[in-house]
Amino acid sequence: MKSFFSDIPEIKFEGSSSRNPFAFKHYNATERVEGKSMRDHLRFAVVYWHTFRGTGSDPFGAGTMQRPWDDGSNSVANAQKRARVAFEFIGKLGAPYYCWHDRDVAPEGRTLAESNRNFDAVAKVLKEEQKRTGIKLLWGTANLFSHPRYVHGASTSCNAEVFAYAAAQVKKAMEVTHELGGEGYTFWGGREGYMTLLNTDMQREQEHLAQLLHLAVAYKKQIGFKGQFYIEPKPKEPTKHQYDSDAAACLNFLRQYGLLPHFKLNIETNHATLAGHTMQHELEVAGAAGALGSIDANTGDELLGWDTDQFPTNIYLTTYSMLAILKYGGLSTGGVNFDAKVRRESFEPADLFHAHIGGMDAFARGLKIAAAIRRDGRLDEFVRQRYASWDSGIGARIESGKATLKELEAYSLKKGDAAANASGRQEFLENLINEFI
Repeated sequence: MKSFFSDIPEIKFEGSSSRNPFAFKHYNATERVEGKSMRDHLRFAVVYWHTFRGTGSDPFGAGTMQRPWDDGSNSVANAQKRARVAFEFIGKLGAPYYCWHDRDVAPEGRTLAESNRNFDAVAKVLKEEQKRTGIKLLWGTANLFSHPRYVHGASTSCNAEVFAYAAAQVKKAMEVTHELGGEGYTFWGGREGYMTLLNTDMQREQEHLAQLLHLAVAYKKQIGFKGQFYIEPKPKEPTKHQYDSDAAACLNFLRQYGLLPHFKLNIETNHATLAGHTMQHELEVAGAAGALGSIDANTGDELLGWDTDQFPTNIYLTTYSMLAILKYGGLSTGGVNFDAKVRRESFEPADLFHAHIGGMDAFARGLKIAAAIRRDGRLDEFVRQRYASWDSGIGARIESGKATLKELEAYSLKKGDAAANASGRQEFLENLINEFI
């Protein structure tokens, strides 16, 4: 097949002094940080949807992307060619993983049976390319939001036949993920929510969503799929309210319906900010529950209130993200997945390389800085000292669950008043972080 990136060299690490725009300045895949290589820490993945299917269209204009490999048709042959182009790109970039929605890689047919045949035909090429390159599938997922049938949601639809169709689509996507050796499978409820409560039975919809997830858990066991299941939180867009609104809501939902043992969370930066949180907050919530699984690496524009899915270049963002990820043991089944798209004005194929190189370098810097902060120890020690009153005496007794209200009243009456509080030293800690950036 013709090379569509013949003018782009294989992306190599050249160090921070390099001025080569097609080289890594900080991401050195084999460099070891806290006992693991950068490749194993970060587990970078390229998304199929934005990178190879994005057109650059927006509500005010048509697509702008120049993609010489795409003939504009919705044919299986074009999809197969696109798959080979995708692996050429990922291979030159040096990312070890990729991710897809079913309808990204293969065209939807007139019937479910035709869609499945199309999917199988493209999956055959994906399998060949994985074997040829060694690139792996991080996770797959089903697109249960784009087609008009999902106008009222998929598993949360008021139409039972739509639920059945969505379940069939999930079944097939899981089978292909399993066939391709995928290390996980993600559920994102793009339209699993409501626009108005006036026409919504929320309890019934959430029960139906849980039902689909239980069906998936059962089928996972049936086919012997060992990959990790993920839920991806998002508060809104396209619905006014989505049931997977943030990490805490997802965890509560999973606990309520007995699903928590089977799922971890895939946390996205831009979704965190839409929920009114920081990425660090969402990672901490997931990590504290033992449910931190994977991340979608992107960012939003602070002046725009929607999901802009920009590539991450903010070193503070990547440092805080990696501090949380390292704190909770790192990413084992998941990875740093670039659910990000080049800007509409960045329409040439070369821009795809610039965007991914920048994101990979930003996370490499964040990893190294986070490791240096942890090695320095002052931040961890400050937090430890701040909670020292809980490590012995009355604090330890409360945490052990042995203290009673009567006992705590007697203790406080004897003390007279609580000990004086110490300063939180926020500015000192912010200055400390700045020492490393």
